[in-house]
Amino acid sequence: MATTYKILIMGASYGSLLGTKLALAGHHVDLVCLPAEADLMNSEGAIVRMPIKGREGLVEINSKKLPGKMSAGGTTAFKPSNYDLIALAMQEPQYRSPGVRELLDAVAKSRVPCMSIMNMPPLPYLKRIKSIDANAIRDCYTDATVWDSFDPATITLCSPDPQAFRPPEEKVNVLQVRLPTNFKSARFESDAHTAILRALEKDVDASRFEVGGAKIELPVKLKVHDSVFVPLAKWAMLCAGNYRCVQQHEMRPIKDAVHSDLEATRAVYNWVVKLCVSLGANEKDMVPFEKYANAALSLLTPSSAARALANGAPNIERVDRLVQTIAKSKGMQLDVLDQTVALVDGWLEKNRKKAA
Repeated sequence: MATTYKILIMGASYGSLLGTKLALAGHHVDLVCLPAEADLMNSEGAIVRMPIKGREGLVEINSKKLPGKMSAGGTTAFKPSNYDLIALAMQEPQYRSPGVRELLDAVAKSRVPCMSIMNMPPLPYLKRIKSIDANAIRDCYTDATVWDSFDPATITLCSPDPQAFRPPEEKVNVLQVRLPTNFKSARFESDAHTAILRALEKDVDASRFEVGGAKIELPVKLKVHDSVFVPLAKWAMLCAGNYRCVQQHEMRPIKDAVHSDLEATRAVYNWVVKLCVSLGANEKDMVPFEKYANAALSLLTPSSAARALANGAPNIERVDRLVQTIAKSKGMQLDVLDQTVALVDGWLEKNRKKAA
């Protein structure tokens, strides 16, 4: 391997999946997380369990036993300018929390290339798409001002397609992968920044993990694409599945949201794809509906957004509202999406009243 890169990842839950893949490929990874998480990860390692095609059970990867180095710390433990790449792996509302906000601002001002693996695309990334009016969508963010110091040229988006969760009965350093698909990143504006992503893509691809004396290839790769629209393929999935888990009085699993009325789901999905194409995406950048519907069969719990609402969260990522707002500016509207947005609004209002 030619270069060992230093990578800072903000957010240890989902971030530990990307971090583990990069440490397996020999790179140096630091995770920003809560003190209790950091202590556990530093003493026992970050543990990721994933299914492997053709193998029984789950394969367990412990960051302590990888060729690269992984450590964890709080928001003041790391200096952004010391890194080659920074990844954003927290939920969008978290970036305005005390400590996190200041670190994000330091990340922006460091001009270190920054790759987001959030479902909600950072505002400066959407500024790279000329067909989107970035000022018209500011209200879709919990606090849009946290993004104001970024130069859009230094930020890219990576679609967080792999599905992972923290098993509630386990310690907070354990992450379980449910759907081991790939991280799909758009390139940066600069060739030099993009070269870092391509090198990481190659290293992750070449890495092998030893299980019972045999070296095996692990799923969940990093794929780098030239089109800024590739990561937006996630929008159709979120609007057709994840946000439609939210019902008036309870939450339903993603599988039910997708399969209880497949034709209704297909209509939402195709409508969002059409919106992305109207923005400049190529139909080929998107994931075919059949492939998504098939993957949704294994998603037997409500989405993280639905679970957060059920648990009383006063803010969640609003990709549903973002898509609705961008569509409106293009003269597009869909009743089912409007209903979803209204249901999410209702839960948030209820949660905020309770929290007040």
